[in-house]
Amino acid sequence: MQKKGIIITIVFAMVGLWATAQNTTENRPPKIGLVLSGGGAKGLAHIGTLKVIEEAGIKIDYVGGTSMGAIVGALYASGYSAHQLDSIFRSTDFTDLIQDNVPRGAKTFYEKEDSERYALSLPFENFKVSFPQAISGGQNIYNLLVQLLFHVKDVQDFRKLPIPFLCVATNVETGEEILLDKGYLPEAIVASGTFPSLFEPAEIDGQVLIDGGVVNNYPIDHVREMGADIVIGVDVQHDLATRESLSSATEILLQINNYRTVNDMKAKSKKTDIYIRPDIGEFSVIDFAKGSEIIKNGEKSARAKIDQFNQIAQVQQNVPEQKKSIKLVDSLTINRMIIEGNDRYTRGYIKGKLRFNLAEKISFEDLKQGINNLSATGNFKAIRYNLVSNGLGTDLVLKLKEAPTKMFIKMSTHYDDLYKSAALINLTKKNFLMKDDVASFDFILGDHIRYNMQYYLDKGYYWSFGVNSKLTDFDADIDFSLIQGNFNVPIDPNIQRINVDVTDLTNQIYLQTVLKEEFAFVIGAEHKFLNYSTRTLNEIDTDTESQSSNRRTNFENSNYFSAYSQVKLDTYDDKYFPTKGLLFDGDFHFYAFSSDYTENFSEFAVAKGKFGGVFSPAHNLSVKLEADAGFKLGTSPVSSFDFILGGFGNDFVNNFTPFFGYDFLSIPGNSYVKGFGRLDYRFAPKHHLLFSANVANVADDLFRTGDWFEEPNYTGFGLGYGFESFLGPIQLYYSWSPEIDDGNFFVSVGYWF
Repeated sequence: MQKKGIIITIVFAMVGLWATAQNTTENRPPKIGLVLSGGGAKGLAHIGTLKVIEEAGIKIDYVGGTSMGAIVGALYASGYSAHQLDSIFRSTDFTDLIQDNVPRGAKTFYEKEDSERYALSLPFENFKVSFPQAISGGQNIYNLLVQLLFHVKDVQDFRKLPIPFLCVATNVETGEEILLDKGYLPEAIVASGTFPSLFEPAEIDGQVLIDGGVVNNYPIDHVREMGADIVIGVDVQHDLATRESLSSATEILLQINNYRTVNDMKAKSKKTDIYIRPDIGEFSVIDFAKGSEIIKNGEKSARAKIDQFNQIAQVQQNVPEQKKSIKLVDSLTINRMIIEGNDRYTRGYIKGKLRFNLAEKISFEDLKQGINNLSATGNFKAIRYNLVSNGLGTDLVLKLKEAPTKMFIKMSTHYDDLYKSAALINLTKKNFLMKDDVASFDFILGDHIRYNMQYYLDKGYYWSFGVNSKLTDFDADIDFSLIQGNFNVPIDPNIQRINVDVTDLTNQIYLQTVLKEEFAFVIGAEHKFLNYSTRTLNEIDTDTESQSSNRRTNFENSNYFSAYSQVKLDTYDDKYFPTKGLLFDGDFHFYAFSSDYTENFSEFAVAKGKFGGVFSPAHNLSVKLEADAGFKLGTSPVSSFDFILGGFGNDFVNNFTPFFGYDFLSIPGNSYVKGFGRLDYRFAPKHHLLFSANVANVADDLFRTGDWFEEPNYTGFGLGYGFESFLGPIQLYYSWSPEIDDGNFFVSVGYWF
């Protein structure tokens, strides 16, 4: 009986198709329309269906889609074959695309520091905190689609594509359905798939648009109006979910949207001549990682209709043609750049971020890098651009939508063994004094009060200007001999250890030029106030002379004035757990004047540099190798700027340098050379097993005597664990050295600041 029912169904389907074909003009085969619904990741099933349609030899005459159906449909309508689409989507990392993670290399040094300091950033206008409209701006998706559809960039009427195409979006202000069959194709299909709260709304011709699935997730009527006689429809929409399935905000929003669309499909499915509904209920709209399974399910469901497909192919009297393979364009020449919507940021700023010259051949990767550079600033809510032929090359029409929020409140917390516990609150104001600038103020509360003020005027290609002011304060227990040897403190055999308070106030004014976001050259002037003091000596004196224990002994309390220059190269893909990249950081300070508290100042200079690289010899394993060195030039006896090695961490003040195996501020000298290596094994997502080793020579005049090339005087090792938390990196280390008996535990929680 079951077999008999199947045969009857096929016969009725064939009769229906034959009748439909008879209604068309006798001298032409029937026109075939294809409707592809939205459904997020489940829309990948469309690719499997297209593979079967092509295999049967059906020629598609019209394509209409919504959301993911619009993206797949537009690519197919532009000339890609189903197998090409399969290859493209299998090789695409959708997680990176959706999250819009901007590569670290797209950020300037100011932006790198900014993004690696704060755990939370919120808009703050009129003393009110608000939340971002969406998780992603959809920039990475847009960049990819511009490249994939470059071969049809000049087709403004979608009916003139190799296969006529349309898609729909929703006007968020009126709730009206907007038909998109003209314009710039990547812009239209991104607007059709702008899912609320996940992506920022799109703007086309003054209309603010969101996902077309809100009003019409299956545009069959529009495809009929295009002229389709027979419609093949693929429905990958969500059914209404049970309460157990509503586990995320995305699922709840989808459920609200589906109240209407699920109802609509009862009528629309009956209008569809061949209705395909893949068995993909087990997948969610964000299951892009399971794309291969979803594509296979789409193919399986379509194969169940193969007899009907074969009948259509016969009625079409179509000789199957192999679709020409679309070659992905990897380079272009931009002759002219037209910028729209830049009220707060100058053309020089924008052009400087793009980092390519007009009328020169560039790769698509260069173009994407430039757009990412703009996106990394956070100054633009949306960056859309059209590539249009102009005869000699291509016009780049940049359509910028500047972010309306100019003030932000940012927060972070941190704990480490040197600065102890700290909470940071920051206010950042863009366009503080003029276009292209940003001002930022960190106020840090905890065991020690600190602040960090920055002002930066970014001029892109030209010299940028900056002002920094930073107050650092901490205390540490150190060996008393370190102070005696460097600050002419009287020898006291009763003292072994001493608690030192360090206060550093640094003010800088500088010019910076950036060749690329990873490379910068800086020249500037600096004022630094240093105070090294202790209560320990007075506390000991009170036992014999009854002096106040609140009195301090100062052994440095001077102002220093210097000129400096820096050269920076940083292509690490992550500051704390990099897997690839190079690093060079060179610094030269010439100290010309001082208030000379210790009465021993004469002109001197300090030079230091670090060079490193990271590579991954095996999956989830990275090796970091770094070498750094520093030395003092001149005969000045001032020891306040000597190098002092020991401890673990980042962002130390002055010339304090981390060194495993020894506690903070343990190994002094006016010159040093150090080698460092680390193995980082990521044994689970965000979890790292770390093994570090370092060696060093530290002494006075190390390079003059040639001792820097001798066997290392100091060695140390560290075994640790790292975790990438929402607060920033958490790192726990046990550190030891063969030269000393005791080991050290080092703890760091959160971003360093």
